[in-house]
Amino acid sequence: MKNGIQILITSILLLFLIGCKSAKTITSSGKVANLSTKNIIKNHYRNTLKFKTIRGKLKVRFNNGKTEESFTLSLRMKKDEAIWLSATLSLVKVYITPTKVSFYNKLDNTYFEGDFALLSNFLGTELDFEKVQNLLIGNALFDLKKEPFNSEIQDKTYALTPKRDLELFKRLFLLDAFHFKVKKQQLEQSAELRLLTIDYTAYQEVTGQVFPENIEIKAAEANKTTTIQIEYRKITFNEDVRFPFEIPSGYKEIKI
Repeated sequence: MKNGIQILITSILLLFLIGCKSAKTITSSGKVANLSTKNIIKNHYRNTLKFKTIRGKLKVRFNNGKTEESFTLSLRMKKDEAIWLSATLSLVKVYITPTKVSFYNKLDNTYFEGDFALLSNFLGTELDFEKVQNLLIGNALFDLKKEPFNSEIQDKTYALTPKRDLELFKRLFLLDAFHFKVKKQQLEQSAELRLLTIDYTAYQEVTGQVFPENIEIKAAEANKTTTIQIEYRKITFNEDVRFPFEIPSGYKEIKI
């Protein structure tokens, strides 16, 4: 983890669930019920995670075709208020609030403080705290209630596409037909030859709620693909959490 900027982007991309009372949408014959788009979206938000805080660890594997790395991050989150990540021995820390992204790296004595512009430019879409939180807990990145969608059944999932998509990119959301959590979300920028795919390859049950277990993020641009694989470990809800974060004196600020 020598490059502070790379670790910052990699760590927060991770960021960039979930009641068990799911409607029965898979019949005994294995077929998915043909629900209306309105009911599919309603079930997605009905089954969102009930929590005040989250605590756990992330096992991360990073591969951009040239560099492969594997490391563990501690995660702490307070709903709608703070997301905190810390590498082993606190060598790297990230602290995100609705107004600011902060980061420091003891390996090269650097730090960063700023808004979400760095991440927004990297992904090609405007990010904020809510979108980062949604990605982390398995919710749709965008608010599905704010615009009309088309829906169809694809391979035992509900596929949602906006009736009128954004000018710069196309969006696709695949929702699991059992618990209505995101199976895959995809953002495509055809003109820029960019494709961001976030796959939730497995979920786990934690104290009666459904939470992601494995996530795979692929960011493809022209002939380059960056893959980030995440495994959640030791997830707990509603414990008291602190967010120790203080940029050491004498560190050099990273200017973007």
